[in-house]
Amino acid sequence: MTKRLFFLILIAGILILAVNPANAQIGGSSTYRFLNLPNSPRVAALGGNFVAIADNDLAVGLNNPSMINKEMHNSISLNFVDYFADINYGFASYSRTFEKAGSFAATMQYLNYGKFTYADETGIVDENASEFSGNELALVIGWGRRLDSLFSIGANLKAISSTLETYNSFGMAVDVAGSYHARSGFTASLIARNIGAQLSTYTPGNSEPLPFEIQLGISKKLKHLPFRYSVLLTNLQKWDLTYDDPAESVVDPFTGEVQTDSDVAVFFDKAFRHVVIGGEFVPSRNFSFRLGYNYQRRQEMKVESKKGTVGFSWGFGFRVSKFNFNYARSAYHLAGSPNMLSIAFNLSDFASSGK
Repeated sequence: MTKRLFFLILIAGILILAVNPANAQIGGSSTYRFLNLPNSPRVAALGGNFVAIADNDLAVGLNNPSMINKEMHNSISLNFVDYFADINYGFASYSRTFEKAGSFAATMQYLNYGKFTYADETGIVDENASEFSGNELALVIGWGRRLDSLFSIGANLKAISSTLETYNSFGMAVDVAGSYHARSGFTASLIARNIGAQLSTYTPGNSEPLPFEIQLGISKKLKHLPFRYSVLLTNLQKWDLTYDDPAESVVDPFTGEVQTDSDVAVFFDKAFRHVVIGGEFVPSRNFSFRLGYNYQRRQEMKVESKKGTVGFSWGFGFRVSKFNFNYARSAYHLAGSPNMLSIAFNLSDFASSGK
């Protein structure tokens, strides 16, 4: 019954995708982009928004539902991000397991854009005008189940609400994921994210696609070293993630021709835009340090005259008593780097200590 339900969700997702071919587009051509923001400091520190790590971290279960398991039962994860320009977002998750139905995780995800002042098309502000705001919400119900010692599956169902000034939209989406767990400590996960559609649009007759994405992640904990590496392959549904930027064109001063890279350089540039690498040093169960590198982020957000650490991320986690704390900082641009904080605990630990 569990396998049948999973494949029904997968088939339904493929059918939805088939009637929404524009979902393969990226880079500002879809709505509800907040769904792909990193949901925890640990994930952000490793460079992306998805990981294939099976160690009972509830925050990992939100972006990879095939990792939701019974060991997360009664766990709570709270995450907050101080984003750019007074924008902030966060996640609150709770997990519970039912013997026959499997393990579930409920998550409330929000993004608050802050306050804005009305202005006309020329940018002139009306002093008598009131302020307006924008926010987006998603209620996510995740389900995961271990099929046997090697394979697990999972799915997320998302109800999405977006309010931007007087414009409102509502949509539904699903994520479908499967993971392989080798006894050697190697884990691989494949996920199709944000398969769905708008049910109501901001303006009549203007339906926008959701940020559909196929991702593949692997991780491996080394046998003789307290280190775990992670590799994420993003946007597998679309090969070419580059775009033409006239500002980056180099013109030969003698011929006036625009200089271009070799075919080999172009190929590797396109290939590495799909790759995110990360590493996690875990000397003890109470402390870990993480690093990540996102090539696509660096190529798109760097300033040629001062590249800095754009594309790199780092963070750490530690445990105090019954609480797990995590922090991460990701360099998106020279303009700033978001700070991410989280706290996680299991309610069962308090119940058992009170006996």
